[in-house]
Amino acid sequence: MINQLSWKVGGQQGEGIESTGEIFSIALNRLGYYLYGYRHFSSRIKGGHTNNKIRVSTTQVRSISDDLDILVAFDQETIDVNYSELREGGIVIADAKFNPTLAADSKGTLYAVPFTDIATDLGTSLMKNMVAVGASSALLDLDIKVYQEVVEEIFGKKGEQVVAKNMEAVKAGADFMREQLGENVGAMQLEKADGKKRMFMIGNDAIAMGALAGGARFMPAYPITPASEIMEYLIVKLPQFGGTVIQTEDEIAACTMAIGGNYAGVRTLTASAGPGLSLMMEAIGLSGITETPLVIVDTQRGGPSTGLPTKQEQSDLMAMIYGTHGEIPKVVMAPSTVQEAFYDAVEAFNIAEEYQVPVILLTDLQLSLGKQTVEPLDYSKIEIRRGKLDLTKELPEREDKGYFKRFEVTEDGVSPRIIPGTKNGIYHVTGVEHDETGKPSESAPNRKAQMDKRMRKLNNIKFDNPVHINAKHDEADVLVIGFNSTRGTIEEAMTRIENDGIKVNHAHIRLLHPFPTAELLPLVKSAKKVVVVENNATGQLANIIKMNVGNAEKITNHLKYDGNPFLPHEIHTKCKELF
Repeated sequence: MINQLSWKVGGQQGEGIESTGEIFSIALNRLGYYLYGYRHFSSRIKGGHTNNKIRVSTTQVRSISDDLDILVAFDQETIDVNYSELREGGIVIADAKFNPTLAADSKGTLYAVPFTDIATDLGTSLMKNMVAVGASSALLDLDIKVYQEVVEEIFGKKGEQVVAKNMEAVKAGADFMREQLGENVGAMQLEKADGKKRMFMIGNDAIAMGALAGGARFMPAYPITPASEIMEYLIVKLPQFGGTVIQTEDEIAACTMAIGGNYAGVRTLTASAGPGLSLMMEAIGLSGITETPLVIVDTQRGGPSTGLPTKQEQSDLMAMIYGTHGEIPKVVMAPSTVQEAFYDAVEAFNIAEEYQVPVILLTDLQLSLGKQTVEPLDYSKIEIRRGKLDLTKELPEREDKGYFKRFEVTEDGVSPRIIPGTKNGIYHVTGVEHDETGKPSESAPNRKAQMDKRMRKLNNIKFDNPVHINAKHDEADVLVIGFNSTRGTIEEAMTRIENDGIKVNHAHIRLLHPFPTAELLPLVKSAKKVVVVENNATGQLANIIKMNVGNAEKITNHLKYDGNPFLPHEIHTKCKELF
C-alpha cells in the first residue's frame, strides 16, 4: 500500500476531462483522503489539450506533485505531452481507439483499454469517461460503490436509468482493467483514509463564501477567467440572503457600480483578472479620493493583454499597488490557502469600511481554480466591523446650518461616514479635490490637509498575521519568500532542503500593501541568503522587498513565467544551487 498517489487525466477540451477528474476526486474526498488538483486547460470552449492532475494523500497536501503515478489518456497527445512526468513503475491507461503508443524512454507501462468501444456498447460513447474512472479504480483496488453517490448527484436529474448506465460503465471499465492487470490489481492501492468529512473546493468558492459571510449583498461584475466562479456562486446564493448579482457591460461599469453600492451602505464587491483591473484603475482612484469603501478581487493570470487567460502567473503585483494615477491609500491582501481566502474575504470588507479605502484581494489562478480538500470553516471567527459608519436615520441639526463634514480632517485619517439621505447629513461628493464638506477646493493648504489625512490611514492598518512565518532557525542558511499559491509548494520543498543539511526558514507575505517591513526585516537580516519565489519575469515581489526591507545583496530571484505553477523539486534545486 501507498500513502500518496498522483493521478492525471488528459484529452481534448470538451471530451469530459473535467468531469472525469471531478467524479474520481469527489469520491476519494468522501472516503476521507486529502486532495489537491490543478487543471491545465486552453482558452477555448472546445478543442486543445487539457488535463487535470490530482494528488491524493492520507495527509494534507497543498501542492502539485513532481511526478505521476497514473496517466489516463483519451488521445495520443496526452501521452506525448505528459509521459515524462511518470515515475518508475508508473502506468498509462489509454483509450484503445487511437492505438496508443508509449515512447521508448518512458518509465511507465501502457495499458490500452477500449473506453469508447465499451461505452458505445453500453449505449453511448459519451460514457467513455466513466469507463476510464472504473479502470483507474482497479489500480487502486477500489470498490466501485464509492462512485454511486457521486454519480447519483451528477446524473440523478436525468433519471435512474442514466445513473444505472453510468455505473454500469464504471463497472465495465473496472472489470476490463482487472482482467488486464491480473495479479497486479491494486498495484497502487492507497492506505485507508480516516473517513472524516471535509470540504472539497476551489479558492474562488471560498472567496464567494467569505463575501457572503462577511455581509456582502451586491456584486456587479463582468465574467472573466479565472474569476468568473465567484460571480457564478453568488448568482445562486446572494438572492437567498436578499442580495443580487448584476452582469455589467464591462469592468469599468462593474467597479463604478460597486462604488455606488458601498456609497449607499451596502457591502459590495466586484471580481476580475488583470485586463479587467486595468480598466478599473481610474475608478479605484475615485474610491480613494471619495473615501468610499471598495472590495475588488483580482485573480492573476498570464499577461500582458489577453496573454495566457487560463494559465498561472503572478504579474499584477506592481499594478495593484501602484496602478492608479495620483496617490491614494490602498490595501492589497494576498491569501495563500483556500482557508485564508475565505477569512480574508471577510476581513477585506472590514478593512475597507474601517479605513474607507479600496481593498484588493489578490489571488492567482492556481489558488483560485485549484480544487483541494479544506477543513471545515469556523464561522465563529467571523466578525463584522463597520468602522465610523453611523447608521442613524437622523443627525442633530447643525447650529450653523452647514453641510455635514463627511471629509473631516481627523487624527487617524478616517472621517465620519453616514448613509446618503440621512436627515441633516447633506454633503457634496466629487472626484476632484474637496474640503471637509466635499465642496471642490484647490487651495494649497486644503489639498495638503486632505492628502495628509487620507494617507495617514496607512499608518494605522491592522491586519492579523501579515506574514505567515515558518522559522525554526534563529539564523537560517536560506530564507524562502513567496506569496499566494506558492506556499504549499515551498513548504514541501523545505523538508527536502532540510534533509540536505541546509537550514531553511519560510516567510509568506499575506499583506502586500502597506508592506509588513517590521515582520519581515528580522527574518531577512538573520538569513545568509534569501530566495524569492514568484510567477513573473521581472521579480516584482523581490523588488518590493528591496524597496521596503533592503538587503538587496542577499536576495536571489527564482522566477517562472511559462504559465505553469512551481513544483517542489524546482524550489529544492534552486536552494541547493546556492550552497
